Amino acid sequence: QVQFVESGGGLVQPGGSLRLSCAASVSDFSRSALAWYRQAPEKQRELVASIPSRGYTNYADSVKGRFTISRDNVKNTVYLQMNSLKPDDTAVYYCNFAIASRSWGQGTQVTVSS
Repeated sequence: QVQFVESGGGLVQPGGSLRLSCAASVSDFSRSALAWYRQAPEKQRELVASIPSRGYTNYADSVKGRFTISRDNVKNTVYLQMNSLKPDDTAVYYCNFAIASRSWGQGTQVTVSS
């Protein structure tokens, strides 16, 4: 059974940083391409960053240079380091496969506000 458990969100001031974690229960984590998504109020869910089993990471234009996705294949965990946060980054953040499955977790709320 596929399961994603996100954590690490919170309230942060503009310009601040957060590190999100996602513990993934998938059958072959090390070979899976994974991603972070986010959904802001009144908006559709969007892809933020993706990381393949090998090769280059990809980022939405809105977060390039500020966010970094990484993975630990021993811990079956995906991370999202978010720096220079902006109010527009406020959203619920989710992880999933890079081609998203239906198995969405609860997500973790990130609020950027002064």
